[in-house]
Amino acid sequence: MDFLMVFLKLADWLVYQLLGNSCYRAAMKVKNHRFFWLRNHPSHKSPYHQLPLFPSFTKCCLTKEQPQTVVCDIQNTLLLNSKSFFPYFMLVAFEGGSIVRAFVLLLSYPLLLVLDYELGLRLMIFITFCGLKLKDMKNVGRSVLPKFYLENLNLQVLELFETRRKSETKVIIFTSLPRVMVEGFCKEYLSIDHVIGTELHSFGRYFSGFVSSSGVLVKHKAVKEWFGIDRKPDIGVGSCGLHDQLFISHCKEAYVVSKEDGKRSARTVMPREKYPKPLVFHDGRLAFFPTPLATLCMFLWFPLGVLLAISRLFVGILLPYHMARIIGGLTGVNIRIEGCDYSWEKKNKQNGVLFVCTHRTLLDPVFLTMTIGKPLTAVTYSLSKMSEVISPIKTVRLTRDRKQDGKTMHKLLSEGDLVVCPEGTTCREPYLLRFSSLFAELTDEIVPVAMNTHVTMFYGTTASGLKCLDPIFFLMNPRPTYHVQVLGKLAKELTCGAGGKSSHDVANHIQKTLAAALGFECTSLTRRDKYLMLAGNQGIVEDHRSQN
Repeated sequence: MDFLMVFLKLADWLVYQLLGNSCYRAAMKVKNHRFFWLRNHPSHKSPYHQLPLFPSFTKCCLTKEQPQTVVCDIQNTLLLNSKSFFPYFMLVAFEGGSIVRAFVLLLSYPLLLVLDYELGLRLMIFITFCGLKLKDMKNVGRSVLPKFYLENLNLQVLELFETRRKSETKVIIFTSLPRVMVEGFCKEYLSIDHVIGTELHSFGRYFSGFVSSSGVLVKHKAVKEWFGIDRKPDIGVGSCGLHDQLFISHCKEAYVVSKEDGKRSARTVMPREKYPKPLVFHDGRLAFFPTPLATLCMFLWFPLGVLLAISRLFVGILLPYHMARIIGGLTGVNIRIEGCDYSWEKKNKQNGVLFVCTHRTLLDPVFLTMTIGKPLTAVTYSLSKMSEVISPIKTVRLTRDRKQDGKTMHKLLSEGDLVVCPEGTTCREPYLLRFSSLFAELTDEIVPVAMNTHVTMFYGTTASGLKCLDPIFFLMNPRPTYHVQVLGKLAKELTCGAGGKSSHDVANHIQKTLAAALGFECTSLTRRDKYLMLAGNQGIVEDHRSQN
């Protein structure tokens, strides 16, 4: 018993040292059951109960005659279903940190349910950011979080803010969340003027895991400090929570996003065409929104997924193509095949057939080979050593020298059929990048192939991670789907040789044909654009992290 008392006192001392005096006092309230009774009892006279009821934000109207200032929070206002920001912290922990950090954050979730908001936020910040590199958080904020923010945007609030672009209205975000987690998205995709949030302490190139000396941002106090005593923002938009009610009460006009409004908006998934800015590129391994339950399922699946991926890999390497396709289907790999049958023989032709594919993962040539049922050769710009070793088909590296690569591909065509992905890199979203025109100069025997994938747990591509693990992560999905649509051979009059077309015209025509078959949109973006946006480089890195 004495030992237990000593342990409890030691735990209290550690909490005091980690959280400080004010937060320690708040933590002690959690142990006081009377605190919960007083807070919810009708006789408890709280100043929050004196706040007026505010109208729904649907009644808000931004006038165009004069500039206005709008303040709001991103949590429960701009984002739907964000009572807990846990999934976004999990994304930072998993993608920016490691799977171990993500697992520790998941283990802390029961404790987060007991702690009050500020203590829970501090705990999530500590687990997620302690020892995390500043550049890793920057990469996650730029390439991972925007996808999930866009998918969970409140369309009605977004449409309200879209009207302000026609006037000089300014929008300022005040949030208790870490500023580094939301500022990049708010300014890049929503054109928010200012983002005021909780500042994190750092030492050198790393986060310490603690908030700065100013503490967790209190929104209503931050508004007063930002605007001063004599000024008030014109419009405030918040949730029905008590803290948001106090926050927007300092505005000339105040509106709330009620639970009914949130449920009504949640029924409508944010359409891609409604995105404030097109999302062409994004990074990260997780293909699902990591709520606590979904994350728990992922960790329970992970060991089995690794074993399943290895077994699927050996099936593809060791067994004949047709048998590998059958066995792979029994393990959950869904291969959908459409289009023409090109399992014909060479028939004394001088050159082989050039298959021009859209590029979704590193496994595109492998699945095409299994579909055709005959060996193909794939050309890549750079491939990890591990991917070359485990590849069941022949792979040849290109040098990015147009003349030399043309000679290499022409020689390979004289030996047999060849697979090329003229986009030069993978793209997850329904867009096709600009096609390199080199392939059109090599032969008139061109067969376009539209390829697409669907995963539910892990993406099989990455721009900033280890490329050698791409096939493993794709095959770890419970039921990965590959859609292979072999289109008709390109007509002779549309080729460079017999048709007299330029190589650029041929490349653009095939890009449009493949986009129409998949329902995708053509872009002029390139491999260089992708890596500058996602990884801050041009995609030319060391071999163990080589890009494709």
